[in-house]
Amino acid sequence: MTTINQTAVSKFLLLGLTDDPALQPLIFSIFLSMYLVTILGNLLIILAVSSDSHLHTPMYFFLSNLSLNDICLSTSIIPKMLVNILRQDQSITYTGCLSQVCFVLVFGGLENCMLAVMAYDRYVAICHPLIYTVVMNPHLRVLLVLLSLVIIIVHALLHTLMVLRLSFCTDLEIPHFFCELAQIIKLACSDTLINNVLVYLVAGLFAGVPLSGIIFSYIHIVSSVLRMPSSEGKHKAFSTCGSHLSVVSLFYGTGFGVYFSSVVTDSPRKTAVASVMYSVVTQMLNPFIYSLRNRDMKGALRKLISGTASPP
Repeated sequence: MTTINQTAVSKFLLLGLTDDPALQPLIFSIFLSMYLVTILGNLLIILAVSSDSHLHTPMYFFLSNLSLNDICLSTSIIPKMLVNILRQDQSITYTGCLSQVCFVLVFGGLENCMLAVMAYDRYVAICHPLIYTVVMNPHLRVLLVLLSLVIIIVHALLHTLMVLRLSFCTDLEIPHFFCELAQIIKLACSDTLINNVLVYLVAGLFAGVPLSGIIFSYIHIVSSVLRMPSSEGKHKAFSTCGSHLSVVSLFYGTGFGVYFSSVVTDSPRKTAVASVMYSVVTQMLNPFIYSLRNRDMKGALRKLISGTASPP
């Protein structure tokens, strides 16, 4: 197969979720609806937290950052897919594809880190309530978010720069609805050993460390809650963690589901369909999980919608 240098590559082809033209309008309608719900739901969370002074706490600060990240992650994936369907054009430029890879890595990785930071926040609140306000001060909150962002940006740029060294075959079709790092590497005709080793090494580090932190936090949370004398205190402690645990389960459950589906099946299209769960559906459901299971959030949203929200 003929190989071409990356500088000669002008575009890739995103094959999407199906080859059937009759299903394209349905897919367009579904993804447009999910995107609008994602934007509206997460935007309402951000506005509710910023407008209600009762929600100016570390937990809701991290939640608003998670919502902003969900908006950015969805925006880096869905609009390009919708434009391609609308124009009936599957192409994406080489620069656009690498940019999308970088943005997906940044916002996907930041989601991972934010969930770990939120788990640490719950750990301090439940296991060390007397020093909670001292530990989770505004400076530490901002530092945790900025540190996570810097680490993830370095991680994303490292992968993107490593892709720049690859040469590609003339077959530039990506069996996916967005430019995913693993799919780009598979298209390369040059040696990809370093890229693949880097993917598994960094994925193990950047996914394993936050997940280990979440597990560590909840082991101590459960242990601390079980030692509480009153059942009311136990219920209140668990209720503050319920929404976060649901989001963590959804994010990691769908992520591992996509990984195992790619191992079990040889069909890249089936893997692409499965990846809709962690790249689109999770970001859409997060606002519902936090608003439906949280009385304070429901009250703030009710005030915001009715136009009677108290000033910050």
